[in-house]
Amino acid sequence: MMRFLTDWQAVTGLVLVVLFFASALFAPWIAPYDPNAMDIPARMSGPTWAHIAGTDQLGRDTFSRILHGGRVALYIAAIGVSASLSIGLVLGMIAGYGPRWLDNLLLLAFDAVRSFPAVILALATVALTGPSLTVVLAIVILTTIPSYGRVARTATLALRHTEFILAERSLGASTPRILFQHIMPNVIGPLLILAAMEVPVVVSIEAGLSFLGIGVLPPQASWGTILNEGYLVIRDAPWMVVAGGIPLILTTLGFTFLGEALRDIFDPRMGRGR
Repeated sequence: MMRFLTDWQAVTGLVLVVLFFASALFAPWIAPYDPNAMDIPARMSGPTWAHIAGTDQLGRDTFSRILHGGRVALYIAAIGVSASLSIGLVLGMIAGYGPRWLDNLLLLAFDAVRSFPAVILALATVALTGPSLTVVLAIVILTTIPSYGRVARTATLALRHTEFILAERSLGASTPRILFQHIMPNVIGPLLILAAMEVPVVVSIEAGLSFLGIGVLPPQASWGTILNEGYLVIRDAPWMVVAGGIPLILTTLGFTFLGEALRDIFDPRMGRGR
């Protein structure tokens, strides 16, 4: 804790992450206006005391839409990262501890998924199902599973022939008991650090898909839709693009700083190398 609190990057990252969670969770109470309420006479007005981030082409308050867009980002990040981490952890441990043929099969599946760009996969899926938040969530989960699976597999391979695992096997412990009671506690740490660094990636995927019109559908607020709407009127109202990009930048910095700080604390070799 002392190392964490004396690292300016760690403290900065923690503050930005807490700000992200607080603004998303309490957006209905913090937002000064209804994010979908239109005020046509005030459309495309610049930042003022009444609208600190200006208004869009329909007169909606941009700051209120940014706060509610954070709720979508938090929803995608929380469920997407949790689901992909859990699935990747299980598949990675099975690949590292199971027979060689199963390991090769799962590695082939990981490589096949990673070979598909997320945008191309999303376009193909949307062509069949139509755009929705569920499609974005499914794409996020599917494309991020291999990252956790490979890390879990590598850590499991390093542990499977250690003395305490061999002792459990000699005592007749079942494979599920060895995986979930002995290997998983030693594998989960690096995955949690990776998850902290993956959050901005997941948020960026959601924003990118929404920007292309294949994610969150209007009038629901999303950072990607705010950027898309601002891009269409960037010559007349550049503040929309700036206001929509700032939360993405701050979220990326916050989780990146926090993830690097946790990595340095839990891996002494990284801490000594800096």
